[in-house]
Amino acid sequence: MNTHPAWILIGVGLFIAAIGLFWLLGPSLPWIGKLPGDIAVERENVRFYFPLTTCILLSLLLTGIVWVIRFFSK
Repeated sequence: MNTHPAWILIGVGLFIAAIGLFWLLGPSLPWIGKLPGDIAVERENVRFYFPLTTCILLSLLLTGIVWVIRFFSK
């Protein structure tokens, strides 16, 4: 498949813009990273945090977005 490089640059640019938008709006979404199922362990000298539920929800959201893009690009 011969894709014009401009479309790749547009896609990369939109991806970077989405990361910037999330970075800008992230602090105003207090529930991100604090969902039930996120693992947080704090001891005297060790702090471990793994946002399991947040990762699963973001994966489902991104999968849905990619599916919609592929569906309409056919």
